Amino acid sequence: MIEIQAEHWDAPEARALRAAQRTELDARYGTGDHEAGPLPTAGSVAVFLVARSAGTAVGCGGLRLLGPDEAEIKRMYVVPGARGTGVSTALLRALEDHAVARGITRLLLETGVRQPDAIRFYQREGYEPIPSFGSYAGDPLARCFARLLHSAQGREK
Repeated sequence: MIEIQAEHWDAPEARALRAAQRTELDARYGTGDHEAGPLPTAGSVAVFLVARSAGTAVGCGGLRLLGPDEAEIKRMYVVPGARGTGVSTALLRALEDHAVARGITRLLLETGVRQPDAIRFYQREGYEPIPSFGSYAGDPLARCFARLLHSAQGREK
């Protein structure tokens, strides 16, 4: 069973999951700064969720508000051993539900060209490719996506 809860950005498990994500990004893209714009922080991320399976933290993701009706998914990550088990989908749905509860009608996200698994996942879940937005504009490694949200029960497909 997958349990998903809001956690503080700086909680130990939240930090460990983000560090694991950075290690994976370093392996795919080389070491360095992987964030095109301002780094997400406890102050800029409206909600940060941690997914647990059998009590072990296996995934995370957050929402950074971009405006009155838009938010960006940040730091979506699932540990390799939990991929393909439904954690990613459950985490994404929980982020969408939190967005809808805040009046968000459109979610945006950025992933990279060297993450074909993430690109396939987001497209399978109804996210459409969009031109690179904000600080991702002009980044040849960035791939951006968006999805309209109507309600927690009536997601657009």
